[in-house]
Amino acid sequence: MSYPNKIFLEENEMPTQWYNITADLPEPMPPALHPGTHEPATAEDFAPLFPKALIEQEMTTQRYVDIPGEVMDVYKLWRPTPLFRARRLEKLLDTPAKIFYKYEGVSPAGSHKPNTAVPQVYYNAMEGIKKLTTETGAGQWGSSLAFACAQFGLECEIWQVAASYRSKPYRKTMMEIWGGKVHPSPSQVTEYGRSLLALDNDHPGSLGIAISEAVSEAVADENTRYALGSVLNHVLMHQTIIGEEALLQMAKIGETPDVLVGCTGGGSNFGGLAFPFMREKFKGKMNPVIRCVEPTACPTLTKGEYRYDYGDTAGMTPMMKMHTLGHNFIPEPIHAGGLRYHGMAPLVSHVYELGLVDAMSIGQKECFAAGIMFAKSEGIVPAPEPTHAIAAAIREALACKETGEERTILTALCGHGHLDLASYEKYLHGEMQDLDLDQKAIDEALRSVPQVDR
Repeated sequence: MSYPNKIFLEENEMPTQWYNITADLPEPMPPALHPGTHEPATAEDFAPLFPKALIEQEMTTQRYVDIPGEVMDVYKLWRPTPLFRARRLEKLLDTPAKIFYKYEGVSPAGSHKPNTAVPQVYYNAMEGIKKLTTETGAGQWGSSLAFACAQFGLECEIWQVAASYRSKPYRKTMMEIWGGKVHPSPSQVTEYGRSLLALDNDHPGSLGIAISEAVSEAVADENTRYALGSVLNHVLMHQTIIGEEALLQMAKIGETPDVLVGCTGGGSNFGGLAFPFMREKFKGKMNPVIRCVEPTACPTLTKGEYRYDYGDTAGMTPMMKMHTLGHNFIPEPIHAGGLRYHGMAPLVSHVYELGLVDAMSIGQKECFAAGIMFAKSEGIVPAPEPTHAIAAAIREALACKETGEERTILTALCGHGHLDLASYEKYLHGEMQDLDLDQKAIDEALRSVPQVDR
């Protein structure tokens, strides 16, 4: 079949609803629990953190949620995003496989994160909230929230994992351009941060620690709320704009995926692409293998335990049943900073437990090699996070080369790597190491996870 390498949607073809997969799950998700009582969390338990509209979206089982017009207006600054066929990569690999990627790097922040940042800020603004706090790892979420806050006139305060804060200074600059106030985490701003720095003044930080700091500041001020860039149901739902567009684009050229792969850290990029395709699989309209890809240094799905744990290190957030390495787990400072979270989205964890998706982990050297191969053939320098999915897609394409099978592979290139060139430089100079997490470190981190009889 002949069709262009770049498949567009017109602005008037853009989906106007987000998809909520909880409406179609064969088994309901385990509920979030109050961190003190271990009883199912109520809307009131979430109220110090989120506006009412987002709490309703977090708990709803409604299949589709309308995207507000004000959110659509901001989305249209970059959406719909293009779907590419990676013909030059296919040629380089000499594979009969067809490789497609949905490119989210065209957003103002250069990643998929504004897909949820914009609606989160909008709903807070509609309820009169003046300021949002958040955490960020690689900086893509922090810059996205700062951008979104600038659109609706809210203040934005961000705690960035210290290892990324030091290694990616221009992400901080981008956040500040949009009006964000940025701290390395752990920081001297919060009591919890000061306590950790007293023990280790050069603490590398973690997303769990940064969440604790951002949450502590949000709950102390009635005009401030907290925004999370991944993990929670409403975040993954907002991201389904990716998969809904991709479905329409693939339908235009008469293609359906045989294999869908996505990088997974907290789960928002993966869920955003995969969940609409999973809905079609439930209907019997297609039957793709759906695969999560994570780093060997933070193998939440492949080595973590499925149990209730806190979303943050200090134990301030509701407990969620998810694959976790333990909320006290401090990951190695790998270059894919957005994949260094101790837990996995409860929705992604749940579908993994149900056997609806599979998972694999890949070391960062193979991922950066894949990223360079992709850049040389397709012209886009990927962020370190999606190189994991690219590496998995390349493995799949090479397997097709061995068997002669023509399979269609789909992935989401969730961001560009223009602000991650220092990481590529280390790889090119032979200074990058693969980091494999051993079971002893996991067992140690899991000792602090409370036992919950549910």
